[in-house]
Parts: sequence; C-alpha cells; structure tokens
Amino acid sequence: VQLQASGGGLVQAGDSLRLSCEASGGTFSRYALGWFRQAPGKEREFVVAIGRSGGTYYAASVKGRFTISRDNDKKTVYLQMNSLKLEDTAVYSCAATPTILTVEPRSDPSFYRYWGQGTLVTVSS
Repeated sequence: VQLQASGGGLVQAGDSLRLSCEASGGTFSRYALGWFRQAPGKEREFVVAIGRSGGTYYAASVKGRFTISRDNDKKTVYLQMNSLKLEDTAVYSCAATPTILTVEPRSDPSFYRYWGQGTLVTVSS
C-alpha cells in the first residue's frame, strides 16, 4: 500500500487549505486512517483519525477547525483545515492500517501500518 499526500502550500493565518491522501493498493475501505504532523524541531503529533465506519477523533488543538473525511471509491482521505494558525505549520502525513469495522479511530502512531510522505503546510502572518 502506498499513500500519496498532496495539497500543502503557503497560506496566511485564517485561511483554509484541503489536504488529500490517495492510496494505491490494498482495500481502502478496510483501513482506519489518520493524519499526523511534525513541526520543525518538534516531535510528530496526532492530528485526526477516522475509522472504517466513519467515526472520528480529533486532537484538541484542531477540533472545530479541521475536518477529516474519506471517499472509499476514490481511495482518498481528506483533511479540510480552516482558520489556520501559525502553529499549524508542519509537514502533514497520512497513515493507514487495516482494521475490523468496530475499531475506534486511534491517535497512537504505532497503530498505523502504512505511512505516506508528508506535504508541507506553512502558515504565515
């Protein structure tokens, strides 16, 4: 399984941006999916996850501003980011792992088997 993230760029604080992560190989509908980010000089941190049934789990820092969604037909997971802040600047990576339907979305990166390369989001003032 390969994951390809895209959609990053340079935006101003308060702007919106939508990231996409397309999977190739495997059965996308069977995956739990997550977005993580890593800011310069900082450790990777959890952003949001979505389970197979559509349940979501957001980090407190992005709740109410970011929205995760998935399109199983397109094998793509999206991250809609609104009201971007300077502290949202980071490389955003998507992750996926096969799970059973009832597993809730998780924030632990060790839960995810497949990782894509990141896409850089830079928020300027």
